[in-house]
Amino acid sequence: MQPLFTEQVELSSINGIPLVSFKEQTIEVVEDWLRRGIDLVISFLFLFGIAPFALSMALLVKLDSKGPVLFRQTRIGKNGVPFTIYKFRTMYTDAPVFHNSPTESTDARITRVGRFLRKTSLDELPQFLNVLEGTMSLVGPRPEMEFIVNNVYNDLYRQRLRVKPGITGIWQISADRTREIHEDISYDLFYIANRSLLLDMLILIRTVPALFMMKTH
Repeated sequence: MQPLFTEQVELSSINGIPLVSFKEQTIEVVEDWLRRGIDLVISFLFLFGIAPFALSMALLVKLDSKGPVLFRQTRIGKNGVPFTIYKFRTMYTDAPVFHNSPTESTDARITRVGRFLRKTSLDELPQFLNVLEGTMSLVGPRPEMEFIVNNVYNDLYRQRLRVKPGITGIWQISADRTREIHEDISYDLFYIANRSLLLDMLILIRTVPALFMMKTH
């Protein structure tokens, strides 16, 4: 059974007959527009500010191993729409494209520079390009690979697809990062049910120190 988000419905009755109707989502629409504006401003300023550093990272990736600087892969976004996610390439080009992500830094698929990029989360920097193009947001559930959505997702897991995927979220700032993304569904359901600009700002603020306390999978 799918969970019912009570903040989106209201109960009423006519002549004793109970009725369930959806609330007006005016505030949510306004927040979505504001969230999109914040995404654009922060992403543009961030990418502009780190441009020299990002170019240095790109050069290191290129010199370390053969292949493109950016890794592109199809992920599933809002409402189940596929999109292309961008990352700095951290694995050798002969590594399987659609396979579970490495969970250990010693994984043979990972390059020397890739180990550093993954440990520091710097491989995620190109995802700000996804935010600019509108396929991702700064805050939201992590985008899942297509084969996992098709083969693992049930109706409960598909609740994650109600909002845009994000670069960071509650799961990323928590200490519980030992399981696969889709297995930590409680974090994403809590975020979706309580989503607000204030919560987004708190998550963004907490993300910075969290990067120094956790290993990136």
